[in-house]
Amino acid sequence: MARTMSSVSRGAVEFVAPARATPYEFKPLSDIDDQEGLRFYRSSLFLYRRCAAKDGVDPVTVLRAALAEALVRYYPLAGHIVEASPGRKLLVECTGEGAVFVAAESGVAMEELGEEFLCAADGGIVGRPLLYFQVTRMRCGGFVLGILICHCITDAAGVAQFMTAVGEFARGLPGAPTVKPVWARRELLSARRPPPRDVATRHHPEYEPVPDATRDKFSPSDALVHRPFFGRREIATLHALAPPSLASRSSRFDLIAAFMWRCCANALQYDAADAVRVQFVMNTRGRGRGRSNAPLLLPDGYYGNAFAFAVAESPVGELHRRPFAHALLLVVDAKARAMEEGHLQSVADLMAARGRPRFAVARTYVVLDITRAGFNGLDVGWGTPVYGGPARKTPATFHIAGRRNGDSEEGIEVHMRLPAPVMERMVAEVARELGGVDAHTEASLAAKL
Repeated sequence: MARTMSSVSRGAVEFVAPARATPYEFKPLSDIDDQEGLRFYRSSLFLYRRCAAKDGVDPVTVLRAALAEALVRYYPLAGHIVEASPGRKLLVECTGEGAVFVAAESGVAMEELGEEFLCAADGGIVGRPLLYFQVTRMRCGGFVLGILICHCITDAAGVAQFMTAVGEFARGLPGAPTVKPVWARRELLSARRPPPRDVATRHHPEYEPVPDATRDKFSPSDALVHRPFFGRREIATLHALAPPSLASRSSRFDLIAAFMWRCCANALQYDAADAVRVQFVMNTRGRGRGRSNAPLLLPDGYYGNAFAFAVAESPVGELHRRPFAHALLLVVDAKARAMEEGHLQSVADLMAARGRPRFAVARTYVVLDITRAGFNGLDVGWGTPVYGGPARKTPATFHIAGRRNGDSEEGIEVHMRLPAPVMERMVAEVARELGGVDAHTEASLAAKL
């Protein structure tokens, strides 16, 4: 019997197994995959408007069949996680049971979406399905595809790769999937054994708490409000705020992350002596891994977690007193450290040697850039989605590809969630900081760089 939740009526839960027989085996996760902080389900929503050419075609039927085909190639996703002793090392038991699949109906419009467009996956990850699909038909003729996937299995780039395969099967593309999946977790991103004398060959502040971590200004349990920021005009202003020598080696992400970190620290009204951080993810695909001294690129199709956290830190008083270029330089330097040869290998060594410590988030502005992940281009036969990106409401800030303020070209939207009073101050802080350039102080800092 269908279950009604808010304005969504869900059908019965079913399992979609691989379309053909797949191997039964145990597959180890890497020491990057099974971090304690990744033992949860990450979520994504894809919103598709009505397509006249598809009238009469049921997206539920199409996506169910496409998922079954994709799971033949990505058969570990049709199993579940088991925990080995000692050390709580995670393995995937490839059982072929399948992914959870739910068909649903909704009487709301696209603008009224919420988390009822996701399957429920409460609790831990051990012994549970790795993948949950929900396809919700909308009254407007469009539909919403909501997915949950265990983060220990893959990161944003891996999710996009898998979902691209689903889309290719849904469109009947010959030779699908065009990117062949590669597992190779143990071979590529496992800790060195025996461990080196200096287990962590790099400093990893992302796994070390800030002093007095309990003196944070808000938590995920607070009532948070959402607001998008930015467009192309604001980004042009940021380029003007940075010295030319620094702006030339700063990406769009660097500029926005540094600027919003500085504004957020001021809006949260920390004490001047409080240390605050900005933490962001660096995708290491296409970069050298650094086992021994020889670079080894991750192969095309690798869909495991392949990222490192980059962290910059500063006392609030320094961020407030010094110009924007100070925060920008900290971000640029943090990113460079995270992409150094051997850094990701050092993270794997650290996880194995120190019991997989969680990454710290107190007094930390966490920001993720998914503009290049490919979510906004996922075509499952109904064209590209109106929206493709994270579904769950978290305090993390997301950079998402999009258009604002009448821009004709694709730009970026910066989605933030903060307590309402803090958000009011944040809006005012952003407006104030974008209002002008202090040429004297910027020129003075530029001379020191």
